[in-house]
Amino acid sequence: MADVTGPAAPPLVRGDTALDGHSFGFLNGMFHLKVSGSATGGGLCIYDTIRSEPGGPPLHVHARQDDWFLVTEGEFEIRVGDILHELKPGDSLLAPRGIPHAFRNTTRTGRLLVAFQPAGTMEAFFVEGSALSPLTPIAFAELSSCHGMRVVGPPLG
Repeated sequence: MADVTGPAAPPLVRGDTALDGHSFGFLNGMFHLKVSGSATGGGLCIYDTIRSEPGGPPLHVHARQDDWFLVTEGEFEIRVGDILHELKPGDSLLAPRGIPHAFRNTTRTGRLLVAFQPAGTMEAFFVEGSALSPLTPIAFAELSSCHGMRVVGPPLG
């Protein structure tokens, strides 16, 4: 029988801070990088987002990433394709690459874990987007285009 115990892999995240401590404001919330693409060989990156007001990004499509959402606080509407889902804490949803999707926080405060698989250039997208002020719809669409995404409709609401 094979030994499955083996040495334990080192943790990627320690405590409540991101591996590299990268946090920033973007759209209507704060983003905290919890697992970076460099820590996973580009396999995925995960953000913890705290939304301070209702809203979210416009309807968009990722050419190269699947998005996975996990609601940890508040309530969210997430549209994937033609279906609008209402999620509460503990609910999760996958938005496969190539399928239009958007989400919005429907409560005053909401918290959402978002994983991008593979990581691609999503970290650069958020760093560049957080530096744009103001982030107009046109600027968001142009930035998205540079990172393999296409805006295909307005935000939910």
